[in-house]
Amino acid sequence: MPRLSESKVGQKVKVLSLEGSPSVKQRLKEMGLTPGVELQVVRVAPLADPIDVVVRGYHLSIRKKEAELIKVEVLS
Repeated sequence: MPRLSESKVGQKVKVLSLEGSPSVKQRLKEMGLTPGVELQVVRVAPLADPIDVVVRGYHLSIRKKEAELIKVEVLS
């Protein structure tokens, strides 16, 4: 199953699940990254850290370490 860290610029993906400790999952959820939400990758920095996405109408930068914990489904 693909992870957000593997997504390319311009791709739209849907969050399927979150991994990691309960505190990490809670932090991701507080940022709006909940299962079922769709987002678009708008920028991937060198070495893929950070990854910039648009989720729920706002821009968010996610560290590669966190993006590796987010399982996604590629929509386009």
